[in-house]
Amino acid sequence: MYVTEDQIKRQEQAYLDHTLAEIKQAQEKAKQKMATAKRDIKGIDAQFNDIRMNTTTYSGMMDTAMSVRAQQQMLNERENSWQHAADHLATLERLQARPYFARIDFTEGDNKTPETIYIGLASFSDQPDHFLIYDWRAPISSIYYAGELGKVTYQTPAGEQTADVSLKRQFQIEDGVIVTLYDTDATVTDQMLLAALSNHSSTKMKSIVATIQRAQNQIIRDTSADLLFVQGAAGSGKTAAVLQRVAWLLYRYRGNLTAAQVILFSPNQLFNDYIDQVLPELGEHNMVQMTYFQFLNRRVPRLEVADLRERFAQVTSKSEKRANQLLTSLAFFKATGRYAKRLGTDGNLKTRPLKFSQGIFADKEKIKQIYYSFGRTYRLSNRLDGTTEKLIAMLNSKLGGSLHASWVEERVQSLSKEEIDTLFKNHPREFASDEAEYNYLAKQILKQELTPVRRAIGRHRWLNITAQYVHLLRVTPHLVDLAQWGLTKEEWQAYVDRQVAKLKAGKLSAPGVSIYLYLYDLLTGKRGDREMRFVFVDEVQDYDPYQLAYLKFCFPRAKFTLLGDLNQAIFTHENSRSLLSQLATMFDADKTKVVQLTKSYRSTAQITAFTRQILTDGEQIEAFARQGDLPKLVTVADQAAGVTATIAAVKAAQAQKEKVAIIAKDLPESEQLTADLKAAGLPVTLVKTENQRLAEGVLVIPSYLAKGLEFDAVIAWDTSKREYHDEDERQLLYTICSRAMHTLTLVAVGEASPLLDQVDPGSYQRG
Repeated sequence: MYVTEDQIKRQEQAYLDHTLAEIKQAQEKAKQKMATAKRDIKGIDAQFNDIRMNTTTYSGMMDTAMSVRAQQQMLNERENSWQHAADHLATLERLQARPYFARIDFTEGDNKTPETIYIGLASFSDQPDHFLIYDWRAPISSIYYAGELGKVTYQTPAGEQTADVSLKRQFQIEDGVIVTLYDTDATVTDQMLLAALSNHSSTKMKSIVATIQRAQNQIIRDTSADLLFVQGAAGSGKTAAVLQRVAWLLYRYRGNLTAAQVILFSPNQLFNDYIDQVLPELGEHNMVQMTYFQFLNRRVPRLEVADLRERFAQVTSKSEKRANQLLTSLAFFKATGRYAKRLGTDGNLKTRPLKFSQGIFADKEKIKQIYYSFGRTYRLSNRLDGTTEKLIAMLNSKLGGSLHASWVEERVQSLSKEEIDTLFKNHPREFASDEAEYNYLAKQILKQELTPVRRAIGRHRWLNITAQYVHLLRVTPHLVDLAQWGLTKEEWQAYVDRQVAKLKAGKLSAPGVSIYLYLYDLLTGKRGDREMRFVFVDEVQDYDPYQLAYLKFCFPRAKFTLLGDLNQAIFTHENSRSLLSQLATMFDADKTKVVQLTKSYRSTAQITAFTRQILTDGEQIEAFARQGDLPKLVTVADQAAGVTATIAAVKAAQAQKEKVAIIAKDLPESEQLTADLKAAGLPVTLVKTENQRLAEGVLVIPSYLAKGLEFDAVIAWDTSKREYHDEDERQLLYTICSRAMHTLTLVAVGEASPLLDQVDPGSYQRG
């Protein structure tokens, strides 16, 4: 019997109404449970005051302890009940606006009766084992993402299953009403994607579970790879897919995996703020989020490491670039390991003396003598432990052998009454003799004086890691062939001298901090965080092989997901091209999986067609068929005309209610432009550091802080020959332009960048 579209819509609305009614009932029950638990908690708190404390007998003490424990257990149980109800209520509130986004009908095995399931952000049942909505992460839900109608295989914890899919239906629901529905044989219809992608951007990234593509689904649900490398074009949804992957992993391994065992390394703190609502929106706690340099900087608080702005702005000579290429290579990571291993026997360990207020407890040579007194078979960590034990034994011996040192006697004799009271604390003041009392006071003074020494021994402060790092740099010509890196010994020596000068000023280079900490970890026997299970690295194209090898060392038991776009490398440039081949040597080839995402969904087809031509191999990037205006290139004579053109572009975008970002090359350019725009009467917010949040209104952002972000309208400031002329700025210009979703304007003060010469003039308009 033929069913009309209106009848289908009425039937689906009836199911939606029933589901919403059940959700409302469940909300009321959850609120009642929370209220009951809250009353119980107050009652149990009051009962604590009624417990009679009986400490006169052992049995009385035991009874009291058991009563307290029973009350505490009841309190914990009620608090858990309240939290469970609160979490359930939060889930129901998320479901209320849009309970589900898809329906599938299918049969499995010998069962010829079709089953119907609805898929949403979370599971919901009106009675045990009767689900009105299935969580998008449930094994059965993967049928929706797996492919077309017909036979579909999907993975479950019990192994591979097969289903015969007869219907895929997608919904757009607003405030409890089905706005549109589509029957399709694809994962997600173009209409549904267009509706989602045509929305305006915001200061927070949203979940994409309703529009996950087949390739993205493979990334999300992968369990076999130790290394999952996702190479995705700008706007291909790689970051969003990986955040859904985190949510899926927390669901898949519920009870065995917590958010604290998942870490994401992001390009900057601004990006962390941008994505911090995705997992809570899916009902999960956020994983650990930080930048790579935040991870390192907390371990070198006394040294200043080059920040994001300094790393972007640094101007380096050819020899400096080659030196940095050497220090950031996998070859140098291995050389660091060889160097550290030799320190166990070659006598080159660098130490510092252990001092206290009265002089030197142990000088450098004494510590070095102890370190090398152990047999050649001792590992570095065992040698370190042995040295620590001997130093502690020396300290204990000094406590007993220095009681009558002249400085100790002077201190005892000069003690004030307040100082004596402090030294005695709760100790009885009756002694067998004056000598016994003196010995007690002298020992307390020695303990006070030598406590910092004991702490320094335990924390390995007798190791001079800074001097050791410099020594490693000095002997590098004996560890690697400098000629292979295009360096002479004189160039290398000059480079090292510059690094030493920076260290004396309390500064450590960006390549140097990874080497510094890896060397320290090898000497002290650290073996990384063995509890971390999954490591995610976003914008991996801006990492060097040394950094990635060090992360693998820091998280030895974790599976890695690396995602990025090799076309957007703004820090590593040409090194990013060899990244994949170097990664292949770090991970088991049989457990490495590479996924290519070539279709760009962020931008209109016109913007994607323009931006991909900036690249030398941009033809690999596919545009999604969302239409819009051609990008505009505006060339002006001077700064003032550029500001006027920028204001005009901002106002045109605002008329379309678009969120606007003006992206300049660096911070000085951004600051000058901000001042000029404000002077011209346009209110803008300058994003100056990565610790800021994305504010509402028009933003001015330096290029290196825009990584990973997207905006309705982007104005690329001063894309002139003066600012963008070198070939290694091509990727930077591409990155800036590919932030735009709906509108892209390039303003060039003077002659436009020659990097745009290869772009077809028909793919943009001149303003």
